[in-house]
Amino acid sequence: MTNRIQLLPDHVANQIAAGEVVQRPASVVKELLENAIDAGATVVTLVVKDAGKTLIQVIDNGTGMNVTDARLAFERHATSKIKAAEDLFNLHTKGFRGEALASIAAIAHVELKTKTEEDDVGTQICIEGSEVTSQEVVVTPKGSTISVKNLFYNIPARRNFLKSNPVETRHIIDEFHRVALAHPDLGFTMIHNGSDVFKLPSSNLRQRIVNILGTKTNEKLVPVTEETAIVKVNGFVIKPEFAKKSRGEQYFFVNNRFIKSNYLHHSVAAAFQGLVKDGAQPGYFLFLDVDPQSIDINIHPTKTEIKFDDEHAIYAMLRATIKHSLGQFNIAPIIDFNKDNGFETPYAYSKKSPKAPTIEVDRHFNPFKTDGEQANISFPYKREKTPAWEALYTGINSKSSEIGAANTIDTTGLQFESDAESGQLFDENAADNTHATFQLQNKYIISPIKSGLLVIHQHLAHQRVLYEELLKNITVQEAVSQQLLFPLCLSFSKKDVQSLAKVKEQLEHTGFVFSNWDKEEIEVSGIPVSVLESQASEILNILLQDLSNEVPDASFSLNDLLAKSMAKSMAVKTGVAMHIAEQEHLVHQLFACKEPSVSPDNRPVLITMDVNDFDKKFN
Repeated sequence: MTNRIQLLPDHVANQIAAGEVVQRPASVVKELLENAIDAGATVVTLVVKDAGKTLIQVIDNGTGMNVTDARLAFERHATSKIKAAEDLFNLHTKGFRGEALASIAAIAHVELKTKTEEDDVGTQICIEGSEVTSQEVVVTPKGSTISVKNLFYNIPARRNFLKSNPVETRHIIDEFHRVALAHPDLGFTMIHNGSDVFKLPSSNLRQRIVNILGTKTNEKLVPVTEETAIVKVNGFVIKPEFAKKSRGEQYFFVNNRFIKSNYLHHSVAAAFQGLVKDGAQPGYFLFLDVDPQSIDINIHPTKTEIKFDDEHAIYAMLRATIKHSLGQFNIAPIIDFNKDNGFETPYAYSKKSPKAPTIEVDRHFNPFKTDGEQANISFPYKREKTPAWEALYTGINSKSSEIGAANTIDTTGLQFESDAESGQLFDENAADNTHATFQLQNKYIISPIKSGLLVIHQHLAHQRVLYEELLKNITVQEAVSQQLLFPLCLSFSKKDVQSLAKVKEQLEHTGFVFSNWDKEEIEVSGIPVSVLESQASEILNILLQDLSNEVPDASFSLNDLLAKSMAKSMAVKTGVAMHIAEQEHLVHQLFACKEPSVSPDNRPVLITMDVNDFDKKFN
């Protein structure tokens, strides 16, 4: 019987490891930037072409490597970061497993140029699919320059799973932001397709945040600082009034390493409870310094998840620290325990005993006696004569078409008003009311039809109406806009402005008019007719959130995505009361659409309930 278990070849093992380490071009960017920081670089340059599919190059001025180290760096589990298993719980570097370069070299063409300060010349190594094709001496400055070309060239299936270039570029920018925020004392530069995207000089944390997200961010930041025996917290949180519905500006760093933690995010959300609107997400840039022995980093291939020894204490400490900062800077109300002299007892009254207040009442007052009988009773307060209760109902005008008021006379001769009757709700002439509509719980529009009832979801129905209208305006380019008396100045980050620039033409076709377009600010002088001035910022923010998920390459798909996003943000929301005329107008608009039965996201808009179904309920 032949042996069934065999050792995998090195190139196959490297490709399997690459599946864990390298998910997309942004993963390569993360590993190379972290290696440059671990090498002691003070200036790091990232060069990207075609969203990293063609070229990813990282240039640093770190310590560099000699000939032997340069060759060993591409071997599996070769690293200078740890030497024993105990070092895994005392890490002070970014990388430690020694699989990154070996995994990258297995699925791409890699070129390394490196030189130490002591050497006169450097080393150049070229690797293709884990095989070294050349190694020679080269003249290069101190540090390392590593170029990754043709990513996934030997794994076409993995390359086909990559998203469009704008989406992959945003992932690369996100990784660049995370590394740059973690090390504000270092200088970073990013170049994409030959143009500078970011040029970040060495600075402090606040300035680094402003350089990345825009100058308007400075006024939004609230400092957070606290130091305890368990954890040291510093950084910034964004003021509650600037909270967004997307979870973009949320960064956690533990020992200068970016992590993702829903548990810690819940702690921040608890600190902002009652300060942000429902559905809004607080923004934060928080750095936690803990003992390296109290955390375990080696629980996830991308090292973005960390296990804490005492996460409950960190949760409570983080929440209390943020609450204290929000109160300290008058963002949230706080309890002041300082004594106010105004509440102290004066010295002259300190030895006097308090006296109970006296209350005077009329013990002879009888509410059942007439005013004449009460006249001989002296009382300091005069009770005004109140009119009879029947007079409270006089002067009420009712529309004869809606309310029928009936008067009845009993045997004693006293006249009373009966309860008002609604002629529309229980009208005997039901045939005249077949097209009437009414609203159920400010969410559904109910309309009687011949076979029973028609139930329409008002939010989804309005989405369908707006979607077809917007898609038509974008395609035909005949949208009508309303000019604003005072233009709106909307601030966005550089990344968001670049995303909006890709759909600027389509936005103008929907009715938006842009009078100024800068790198960090957009001036809107006109908006679509159906949009309120207060909705313009929210529409663009929701559009950015949808664009961050996927940007189709085809123009029609882009128009479709834009129409869906704007229809979703402009549609009447659930819980909004609508008048009868508005309900009927929406129903008429819905049935004038090409696809009235489904929303733009293929959700059912309306359902019908047959009369027979009601009859079965009463049997």
